[in-house]
Amino acid sequence: MVEKEKLLLGEVDDAIGVRLGELEGVIAEHDGYSAENEAAELLVGLGIPAEKHADPMRSLPSGYKLRVLIAKVLFGRPDVMLLDEPTNHLDLESIHWLIQFLTDEHKGTLLVVSHDRHFLNSVATHIADIDYKAVTIYTGNYAEFVAAKYENQKRGEATAHSAKKKIGELQDFVQRFGSHASKSKQAQSRLKQIEKLEEIVETKGAKRSSLVRPYMRFDMAKPSGRDVVRATDARKAFGPKVVFDGVSINLNRGDRVAVIGRSGIGKSTLLKLLVGAYKDLDAETRPYALLPDSGEVRWGHDSSVGYFAQDHHESLGETAKGTTPYEWLYRFDPARPKEEIRAILGRLLFSGDSALKPTEALSGGEAARLLLAKMVLGRHNVLMLDEPTNHLDIESIEGLLDGLLAFEGTSVFVSHDHHFVSRLATRVVELRDRSPGDDRPGCEVVDFGGNYEEYLGRAPGR
Repeated sequence: MVEKEKLLLGEVDDAIGVRLGELEGVIAEHDGYSAENEAAELLVGLGIPAEKHADPMRSLPSGYKLRVLIAKVLFGRPDVMLLDEPTNHLDLESIHWLIQFLTDEHKGTLLVVSHDRHFLNSVATHIADIDYKAVTIYTGNYAEFVAAKYENQKRGEATAHSAKKKIGELQDFVQRFGSHASKSKQAQSRLKQIEKLEEIVETKGAKRSSLVRPYMRFDMAKPSGRDVVRATDARKAFGPKVVFDGVSINLNRGDRVAVIGRSGIGKSTLLKLLVGAYKDLDAETRPYALLPDSGEVRWGHDSSVGYFAQDHHESLGETAKGTTPYEWLYRFDPARPKEEIRAILGRLLFSGDSALKPTEALSGGEAARLLLAKMVLGRHNVLMLDEPTNHLDIESIEGLLDGLLAFEGTSVFVSHDHHFVSRLATRVVELRDRSPGDDRPGCEVVDFGGNYEEYLGRAPGR
């Protein structure tokens, strides 16, 4: 299109006319005249506001850069798309948009790695299960795969059990009559049957699996009071940017509150404001504490707060360097028996060599599980979790979900995992941009009394 504009600035002779015709063909073939609109739609759908579309890539936050890379893949309309964890760093609204795009617009083949159950249930037609050095293909989405794998496992175990029973009967016959000449041929026949049945037991019996689920139980030292925390007319700004102005919210004992909203709107800031008013923060949590510029945040009687930060490695702190997971965790409660510390780490899948590796060498998932182990050790009655499912695999997410569902205290969490939010939240707090014409500073904080499915049914424009 740049070349076409240059050619049109001068005289158009026959040769230039031919070239212009070729360029028009290229532009038409690639939908050039609608390309900018299509690119804008993709970027907006993925949560990048229109006012940033002309900004240099280097000026964008890392989360936005990843969204541009996803848009780049979608924009090419390829026959085959390979997406590795595409929902990481997307908010719930952008994930829903991506699901709709992949199901409605993409007609080709999709190969995707994801730990988001809702996403897989929405887009997958087949599941490739990689387990203990084997890849097995199942037809259907993730929920259908789980059911089919469980059914296959039970059916195989039943077949193996029946084969074992038959082997025992045949072995009894061989032991009783194998030495008798008249029965020796029958004994040899039964030995061959035993060999075949042993193959069935080996192939159909309980198979080794590399999938392990951590076990998390969040006990409380003692329950909190009825009123857990209350914010009144809280304001927070960073320089000229006002995030909150006049926010009031209260949490009650036993609430499980999901804080949702687009990326960058202030979800983490809200958690840090609440945590910042808690007086007994440890050294690893204190750097995340924020105080309101005006207004008040007050914690209730007997509240004990555990905080899970979004940036896992940074939240382990400088003191974690040069320590093992066991040494790092032991520092938070030296009075606890060493066996109990080891048991907590073991349930969080830190056993053997993994409990002795340097903390700075931990993967993202391992760092997340170590921070969760600290929350288990703390026996808090309030858990504040900022995107705890990032970097966790599906088994670890399910282990965390089971633990939080059984937790009798209060939990406040930010998550972009539809399945996690839908299962856990009893209350939804949405942070949203102000409506057109509303010039008040900061975002709007809307407290929905119901769960996530009720929120989806009641929220305007959904």
